[in-house]
Amino acid sequence: MIVLTGGGGFIGSAVVWMLNKRGFENILVVDEQKQVDTYKNLANLRYSDYLNKGSFIEKLEESIFDKRIGGIIHLGACSDTTERDEDYLMDNNCEYTKKLALWAVRNKKRFVYASSAATYGMGNNGFSDDQSKLKYLKPLNLYGRSKHCFDLWALENGYLDEIAGLKYFNVFGPNEYHKGNMRSMVLKSFEQIQESGKVKLFKSNNSDYGDGEQARDFIYVKDVVKMTLFIYDNPKANGIINIGTGIARSFNNLAIAVFHSMDKKPGIEYIEMPENLRQQYQSYTQADITKLRTSGYSERINRLEEGIADYVRNYLLKASAHL
Repeated sequence: MIVLTGGGGFIGSAVVWMLNKRGFENILVVDEQKQVDTYKNLANLRYSDYLNKGSFIEKLEESIFDKRIGGIIHLGACSDTTERDEDYLMDNNCEYTKKLALWAVRNKKRFVYASSAATYGMGNNGFSDDQSKLKYLKPLNLYGRSKHCFDLWALENGYLDEIAGLKYFNVFGPNEYHKGNMRSMVLKSFEQIQESGKVKLFKSNNSDYGDGEQARDFIYVKDVVKMTLFIYDNPKANGIINIGTGIARSFNNLAIAVFHSMDKKPGIEYIEMPENLRQQYQSYTQADITKLRTSGYSERINRLEEGIADYVRNYLLKASAHL
């Protein structure tokens, strides 16, 4: 049995979808149903059981599941980069992860967890997943700090030789609909085009980048789950591993691709960036995926335009938009 925390969420439900495509259904989904709409992510999928995250950790510590669990994919977290409750973030994103990791290491079970590209901060120290550089990273927000906290703890205690931490870059795709303001810019662009025929992008607050030329490593969720399960299936692929395309693309590129996928003429309006975002805004991210490739992952990764076209045409423009 695979335990999948955050299994009702965006990437988590996509992992269930991919496992189902492989013919695998022995999945214990662990989550916290605070948002009503997340149940839709699992409606079309097959799994063996569902538990609240609090109930699961209690049963885990009581050794109820010891013989049944083959491994844990831990994707559950508060992923809101604007969350201001530091105690909540540290308890949910760091301390909870410690409990799962310790259980997995002690019981010699596979453990793959979600770190985040938010730990890289402004990127002044680059976007390499070289673990020797972890201590130099400076996340820009409390969310990033809570993820970085666990990475450092795992490094300092020698656990990164036995577990894998995946730094997801900017993921977009089906099943992200419940994420509110944390929805991808692909989905936001699609909604804006439907409403007004235009996409609004932030003006640049960095003289190195023109308006809309701020760049991100955007990656389609279908590629993300392939990479995640590849790492899970390969117990020698451990440590911090970037999950991205290795190619930075601009927000202008993204918006134009959405317009083209909808067969509409591009129309972009540039607006002022909110004051509260200016000090923590990443103008550029690009994953170094050398470690992913040298670990043996050889599959072709969708270009931004390809991922957007599949997302828009096969999900957003159809009545049934879930995986």
